[in-house]
Amino acid sequence: MSRIILQGIDYFFVLFHSALILFNVFGWIIPKWRFANLISLSVTAFSWFILGIWYGAGYCPFTDWHWKVRHLLGYNDESNSYIHFLILKIVGVNLAENWVETATLIVFLLAFFISIILNQKK
Repeated sequence: MSRIILQGIDYFFVLFHSALILFNVFGWIIPKWRFANLISLSVTAFSWFILGIWYGAGYCPFTDWHWKVRHLLGYNDESNSYIHFLILKIVGVNLAENWVETATLIVFLLAFFISIILNQKK
C-alpha cells in the first residue's frame, strides 16, 4: 500500500476516532442522539471490558487498526492509550499515561451513567 494512502488512513483514524470519543462523552446532551450514544457507549464497554479479557484491558479495535497503520508508516508511538496519544500528538503535552487512563475511565463511566439515566427517562 502506498505511503499516501496510509497517511490518508492515519488522518481518517485520528478524525473518526476523535469524533467517536467526543460523541461517547457528549452525545447524551442532544436528546435525539441519546439512544445512539447509549449504544455507542455499550459497544465501547463491551470492547474495553469483554474483548479486553483476551486483548488487554481497554482494548479498542480502532486503536489496534490505527496502530498497525502507523507502524506501517514507520511511527513508533510511545502511548498505549489512544487518549494519551491524542493529547501528546495534538496538544503536545506528555501527561502520565496512568493518570490519563484513570481520567478516561472516570469520564467514560460518568458519560455511561448519565446516558443510562437519560435513556430510562423516555
